[in-house]
Amino acid sequence: MPTCGSCSRRHDRHGPPALDDALNLAGLGEALDRKVKGYSMGMKQRLMLAQALMRKPSVLILDEPANGGDPGEVRALRLREHLGELARRGAAVLVSSHRLVEVQQLATHVVVMNHGRLIAAGPVGELLGGAGTYRVQVDDPEKATAVLRALPGVASATTQRDEIVVTAPGVLSRDLVRALLTEGIGVKSVQQEGKSPEEAFLTMTEGAEEHAAR
Repeated sequence: MPTCGSCSRRHDRHGPPALDDALNLAGLGEALDRKVKGYSMGMKQRLMLAQALMRKPSVLILDEPANGGDPGEVRALRLREHLGELARRGAAVLVSSHRLVEVQQLATHVVVMNHGRLIAAGPVGELLGGAGTYRVQVDDPEKATAVLRALPGVASATTQRDEIVVTAPGVLSRDLVRALLTEGIGVKSVQQEGKSPEEAFLTMTEGAEEHAAR
């Protein structure tokens, strides 16, 4: 009978087919024999995530998935990669979060709510006012420029001093990062030109409040 990662507990072979993958993604393989009441907040959050993922849902709704996680967990690409893959396979992935940078990196479309009212909705790039231009810092600019130029959707990639300026309307930052990491290129930072998520949110909510006060 199959085991889950390094855990000694064995599972019935008739369990959900994606159980092991879900537990590995959540990083809970070594903690399966521990009582849940002894889990940290972050571990409990990851356990609920594993429960949701193990049956490969066609609709997945996540409320603050990074809540309770340490900085390493929040920055980890594995969850974003997995959710992105679910979406590419046709699943609807809905994420509610106050971590606006995470939303920017994960989402293709955004709905902005303020005090229970719908403020704005649309593609991430349009709401942030960006023109699909990114500034990317890597450990091998020459190789990275060649990789990015060959990526579908990238109109141009040029080296300016210690960074690469990439024009790629409709391409998400996570897709740029994935392409670079796949080729073994270390990514130091990726910044999208235009408003930051926080600036865009404040602009939209302040405008809505001014309109409501009239």
